[in-house]
Amino acid sequence: MNAIAARALDPQREVVAPDHTAPREKIRVVDVRKSFGDTPVLKGVSLHADAGDVIAILGPSGSGKSTLLRCVNLLETPDSGELHLCGERVVVQKPGGKQRATRLDQRQLTRIRTRVAMVFQNFHLWSHRTVLQNVIEAPLFVQKRARSECVDEAEALLDKVGLADKRHQYPANLSGGQQQRVAIARALATRPEVLLFDEPTSALDPELVGEVLQVMRKLAEEGRTMLVVTHEMAFARDVSTRTVFLYDGLIEAEGDSQAMFASPQSERFRRFIKRAGE
Repeated sequence: MNAIAARALDPQREVVAPDHTAPREKIRVVDVRKSFGDTPVLKGVSLHADAGDVIAILGPSGSGKSTLLRCVNLLETPDSGELHLCGERVVVQKPGGKQRATRLDQRQLTRIRTRVAMVFQNFHLWSHRTVLQNVIEAPLFVQKRARSECVDEAEALLDKVGLADKRHQYPANLSGGQQQRVAIARALATRPEVLLFDEPTSALDPELVGEVLQVMRKLAEEGRTMLVVTHEMAFARDVSTRTVFLYDGLIEAEGDSQAMFASPQSERFRRFIKRAGE
């Protein structure tokens, strides 16, 4: 059954169909809205990311930054709007705004989440598995790749993030910065087309922030496509190609990062970066 026929039978369902119209385009969010109960969090957000873009998503607490990222990774189902995720089009339709759309099936979710991998604020490592076991989990059991291939690639990724000597350690024996670097290696292990970072340094002690930002900077230099929710203004200004400033569930300002910081077009954004620098 094609996507149009599926929508005709059930206009409330989410529809996933191949999207071959923009090969360089990795992420496109179109008028996405999300509420929790009676509280609107995203009020119609649209943005896009092409291959190699590094987009910093900034904004005050409660502006909808993490919710936006969770909608992109389908950890939250938007109430309405469209998501174009690495060649798959997800349409969320809620006629009349009264009924919640159904969820995607697990195979679709798994496929999208291996293409769009997420690094969380609080690591989310398996505490009962070693570093190496954490990294090979998804490629081995979700992607069904050969164990020898998964182990070889995981060891290379751990070397990439500076943790090759920790592969047989457990997360409890690592610092917060080391755990977050393991989480980055784990995200990379699925060979994703896009990396999402949800405030990856906010749970770290100040002296550990730099080691994680250094890994992220290297990924940006490699041409990785990244969406990064962060409070690290220097990273946003110097590493990201574009900055998006969310305020009260809407995009208040967006543009080239260097230009945005050098000459803020939004008074709210100007005040925000001034407070962040104090």
